[in-house]
Amino acid sequence: MTVLLAFLANVLVAIAKTVAAVITSSASMVAEAAHSWADAGNEVFLLIADRRGAKTKDARHPLGYGRNAFVWSLIAAFGIFTAGSIVSIMHGIQELSDTGPVESPVVAYVVLGIAFVLEGASFTQAMVKSRRLARQGGTSTWDFVLDTSDTTLRAVFFEDSAALIGLVLAGGSILLHQMTGVAAWDAIGSILVGILLGVVAVILIGRNIAFLVGATAAPKLRARVGRALLGLDQIERVTYLHIEYVGPNRLFIVAEVDLAGDAREHDVARRLRDVEQRIEAHEAVETVVLSLSVDDEPSLEFAPA
Repeated sequence: MTVLLAFLANVLVAIAKTVAAVITSSASMVAEAAHSWADAGNEVFLLIADRRGAKTKDARHPLGYGRNAFVWSLIAAFGIFTAGSIVSIMHGIQELSDTGPVESPVVAYVVLGIAFVLEGASFTQAMVKSRRLARQGGTSTWDFVLDTSDTTLRAVFFEDSAALIGLVLAGGSILLHQMTGVAAWDAIGSILVGILLGVVAVILIGRNIAFLVGATAAPKLRARVGRALLGLDQIERVTYLHIEYVGPNRLFIVAEVDLAGDAREHDVARRLRDVEQRIEAHEAVETVVLSLSVDDEPSLEFAPA
């Protein structure tokens, strides 16, 4: 729903900005139009990411298809960089020597204002969701958005943040052009919007690559999983724990545990399987693999909540 709302908002805003760019001949409005069209296209990739990543695991993909979400989100981030950042910067540089006035600036201000409202609505939804999940995880909103495996939520959050800042930059550059009569301000606005998009694209590309190559869970989540394992009545100790994201909010867990009691090998195997199935029933766990600890291995300690 978050991605769909962002897509609809970006399409409406892109159309309005394109019309305004034609009417006003403003370099900043051209940059903003390119920005919104790039965002709209990227939302399509994010929708594909959600659909492809939600497929259930099978024999060929025992860890599921969740990493598809990171792949398509990475493509979307490259789209921001190429269709948004590079186009805006190049157009701004080309327009630096332009001496013509911005025609019908009121049109630009009206469109930017409407765009701010629409983008603000989309950003508000992403912000509210991010704050709620950050509180649940006991972290700040900023840290949650950077570290979350929900790549579509992070993309919408950053894209809408950049959109709001870009609108302010575009409006300010057009205003400075009007006040000073120096057309270069409008071109500088286009360049600044391009730089902003480039920064956002680099952040999103970096985070998606990190998850694709096998990002491990944050210390707080690791401690929470460790406490949950020790909370099971069948497990006395945990001597090894590996947690890896295999998709948005989907975990692959490998652990070495010491089971309670001293049952026979056949019974232990059944108990391990039962514990694995119990853990995999959690919505955030894709696959869990448990093996037995050796008695001389030290127990892991997990910080309290």
